[in-house]
Amino acid sequence: MTITDHESALAAARELAPFIAEGAAARDTGRSLPYDEVDALSAWGLLSITVPTEFGGPGLGVRTLAEVVTVVAAADPNVAQIPQSHFVFLDAARRAGSESLQKQLYSLVLDGARIANAQTERGGRTVLDDATTLRRRDGRLVVSGTKYYCTGAVFADVLAVRALGPDGGSVIAYLPADAVGVRIDVDWDGFGQRTTSSGTVSLRDAVVDPDLVLDYTGLVAEPSTYGTRAQLLHAAIDVGIARGALDELPGLAARARPWFEADVERAADDPLLVAQAGELELAVRSAQALLHEAADRIDAADEHGGPDAIAAAALATAAAKVAAGRAARRVGGELFDIGGTRTAAAPADLDRYWRDARTHTLHDPERWKLQHLGRWAVDRRRPPSHGTL
Repeated sequence: MTITDHESALAAARELAPFIAEGAAARDTGRSLPYDEVDALSAWGLLSITVPTEFGGPGLGVRTLAEVVTVVAAADPNVAQIPQSHFVFLDAARRAGSESLQKQLYSLVLDGARIANAQTERGGRTVLDDATTLRRRDGRLVVSGTKYYCTGAVFADVLAVRALGPDGGSVIAYLPADAVGVRIDVDWDGFGQRTTSSGTVSLRDAVVDPDLVLDYTGLVAEPSTYGTRAQLLHAAIDVGIARGALDELPGLAARARPWFEADVERAADDPLLVAQAGELELAVRSAQALLHEAADRIDAADEHGGPDAIAAAALATAAAKVAAGRAARRVGGELFDIGGTRTAAAPADLDRYWRDARTHTLHDPERWKLQHLGRWAVDRRRPPSHGTL
């Protein structure tokens, strides 16, 4: 399928979704990695939808990307999470990469290549502290360090490594995932997002092409929608989790026995059950509406710029992120109330929705989203620019 616009991108995602969903529970139970499903995302062109038109891509906006991610996440949030950083670092290249970097990276992606992050470390005071270094040695640039929670690394052709550059500032270095000096360990053992392969990347003097390095410090120093776009994709995944869990309700209600006090023939006619289901539907619809508003604000800010538009996009995304996380955790937990005791049976694997939601929403604290929303509400203080809001 050739993707050229919003409609064709969504059509591709919807057509592919049943294939992705079919084995989701079995993959989760067995921790089987979704190689075929991720390959399908590439083969169908869904991983190149944001490549700019001047480099041969469709150049589609954030609204399209968010809706595609939501559709995929409803089928299997693990498969949706794997390319999240792929899109983030394509965007980083668009904003801060040299023309040479852009040409090389976009060409690879149009040919089906995938990017994964190697950002987070352990032992630093905060998640932004890096010990990984990019330095000059014998006339070459080499990178050394250890990165954790590298979602999608085992599926990737290119790693985007955050490191301290020779001048002390933070950089992103793009290098082949199979380069000499790179080791990827599939050691993620979380109780949720079991098949994202969010493992460890070890780098030992891996050689980096100087043309494939960009200034990360500069990228996040000024107000932009860079971090906001990244956060929006996380919100889209959570909306997808919530929607996927909600879609289980008709089957659960049909199989459930009605509670005797309801005096009805079917559980689906129990007014208390119906009211609870209505609350869940409302939570998911609200989160999805906030997601779409945030996506539209990001697209508008990218088109027109300006600090007011950028701040509005960040605040809208913060609201969407909190609402989406709450909806995903709520529906993932309360679907058991709808289905009754039998839904707790291990073979059904229905707890995967809550486990995935609980794990994914640990990515960054919702309390700080609320803090920035509250500061705006009480004194119109714009949110900060640090690449994570």
